[in-house]
Amino acid sequence: MSSRLLNEQHLGGVVFAGGWIKPANALDAIEPATGAKLGRIGMASPVDIADAARRARQAQPAWAATVYERRAEILRKAARIAEDNRVEIANWILRESGSVQPKAEFEVALTIKALYEASAMPSQAAGAILPSERGRISLAKRRPIGVVGVISPFNFPLYLAMRAVAPAIAVGNAVVLKPDPRTALCGGHVIARLFEEAGLPEGVLAVLPGDGAAGAALTENKDVGMIQFTGSTSAGRRVGEAAGRNLKKVSLELGGKNSFIVLDDADLDLAVRNAVWSVYLHQGQICMSAGRVLVQAGIAGEFSRRLAEHAAKLPVGDPASGQVALGPIINRGQADHALGIVDAAVAGGAKLAAGGKSDGLFFQPTVLTDVRPGNPAFNEEIFAPVAVVTTFDTDEEAIALANDTDYGLSAAIISRNVGRALALGEKLNVGLLHINDSTVNDDVVNPFGGVGASGNGTSIGGPANWEEFTQWQWLTIKAEAPAYPL
Repeated sequence: MSSRLLNEQHLGGVVFAGGWIKPANALDAIEPATGAKLGRIGMASPVDIADAARRARQAQPAWAATVYERRAEILRKAARIAEDNRVEIANWILRESGSVQPKAEFEVALTIKALYEASAMPSQAAGAILPSERGRISLAKRRPIGVVGVISPFNFPLYLAMRAVAPAIAVGNAVVLKPDPRTALCGGHVIARLFEEAGLPEGVLAVLPGDGAAGAALTENKDVGMIQFTGSTSAGRRVGEAAGRNLKKVSLELGGKNSFIVLDDADLDLAVRNAVWSVYLHQGQICMSAGRVLVQAGIAGEFSRRLAEHAAKLPVGDPASGQVALGPIINRGQADHALGIVDAAVAGGAKLAAGGKSDGLFFQPTVLTDVRPGNPAFNEEIFAPVAVVTTFDTDEEAIALANDTDYGLSAAIISRNVGRALALGEKLNVGLLHINDSTVNDDVVNPFGGVGASGNGTSIGGPANWEEFTQWQWLTIKAEAPAYPL
């Protein structure tokens, strides 16, 4: 692939640690749609992680002391470089992660916006004047944490890394990023190149793809003051446990079993279109994807018929062809996991209204109806293009069904009666709530986070970035020290 941002040097089994170096181990970067080799990915060892964290800790004080205009300009320059190379970046996302073209382009746009939003942070107020006694100034200052470790996933590989990397750097931290090796080119190397070309000082950013041992090393490392993790709940529990044991600040953005609720006064055509977006976007491999489609009983039959009809018409195939709505599942293990849940759901009493099969990694858009609580499809996060339709009679029953999960990330309600939808939504245990929209929503400027098994109650994005990537210092000033009586 003709490239300006990533060339042969960056595709030859390297990692970024102040410069491009070759670690001892590497693996092939594979295009899931075709099996083609895109290049080689360097795989960082725990020793590589420790070396990068040490260099980051050494570089961070000078970066934090850099005048705010310079920090802002580097972020703006990185955004402009991304704009200049947006076609190439989108193509890497398309080929390496299996994204269809519109999703890849949207992810690039979100990433550029995240860089520009972060570039505004250095010039924002970083504290407050507190009430105090006469003769004393009392201040609360936000200070960078030091070194932030970022562990990012494969599904929105560029944006879900950049949404942490950019604000963390903006407020004066150094960052060690460990992207998922399955998408380390678009979700790691691209970020390294943007900041390299933008002039970020050496050592402030390292990009080190690696396996679980590398992630564990990052979480345990004494030079790292915070971990921002986006990924599965099972992995997040291990990260949270290790971070807590080592007294690190930790932000966990995890999975979801999100409910898309259709009330009986909804416009059915709009409800179906929003359900399709919620369930099938990026093959359902999004933490906000609708894992449950809850439909009021009086309209459930017609809604399910229209949903199955729509799903059956969605083309599936190689995103590079430009003619598909769904690309491939990320790998064979994930596809087999989803097929297993679909088969178990049918065995447990659900009806297969559409799909239910895969051709290699190309998973047919699937609709399961008559799914009841206790069915595997009702309980488990599938992370595949599977609509799980459950009916309810009353609004209170919809609330109970939606809250019948350990997860608490996103929910959406479709209704012509906004007041009714808001009253229902206020009783849902979620961090993200959308009235007359999809469960899949992010706009960079919003706090994003879940509760329960979906996260540890933290948020990232917009005003929450100051909370995440800084810590408070209390500072008092007196003209002279008091003569205490003791």
